[in-house]
Amino acid sequence: MNDSVDNPFFARLWTLMSSREPESLRRLRRENLAGLTGRVLEVGAGTGTNFEFYPATVTEVVAVEPEHRLATLAQDAAARAAVPITVTTDTVEEFTDAEPFDAVVCSLVLCSVDKPEDVVAELLSMLKPGGQLRYLEHIAAEGGRARLQRFADATVWPRLLGNCHTHRHTEETIVGAGFRVRDARREWTFPRWVPLPVAEFAIGVAVKP
Repeated sequence: MNDSVDNPFFARLWTLMSSREPESLRRLRRENLAGLTGRVLEVGAGTGTNFEFYPATVTEVVAVEPEHRLATLAQDAAARAAVPITVTTDTVEEFTDAEPFDAVVCSLVLCSVDKPEDVVAELLSMLKPGGQLRYLEHIAAEGGRARLQRFADATVWPRLLGNCHTHRHTEETIVGAGFRVRDARREWTFPRWVPLPVAEFAIGVAVKP
């Protein structure tokens, strides 16, 4: 087991949060995985929240989760899933696989990697031509919420929430890596008046040319 990621506070917090996700977010998770086929790489699986939503057309999921406490819970979720799922504790930067994937799934993870441009470029290289990146991610807002995000990112938010940075232009990063984005939109999982830096999400499909 790879113990290089050891964040007990975040592991406890994320376990609690993922067990009480609002239905609005669960609906987006389900939509993000709909229609997937073949072999899938999931990056940052957390406690395995996505696993119950994989369609039967998926033949295999390799799920990367480097925080070993979360990976243990993800392994339990994998055992209950309807499709074959293997959980590894490699970081996405360390992960290698000789066989290309039909799809990559990123759910609330690109906000937390140290070098998102490098990670997304690596994900592109792991896909077959025509393969899909399915993403559901926090995104940079505008106006007052953008100021809130930048303040959160510069203070306690990343330290408390597993290096999460809320003010990232993730879709620009995906396009910059060489993906072609389609079917993209933004969704609110909390009312717009709620003063949270992570109330708005981007959901979309990006294709490797």
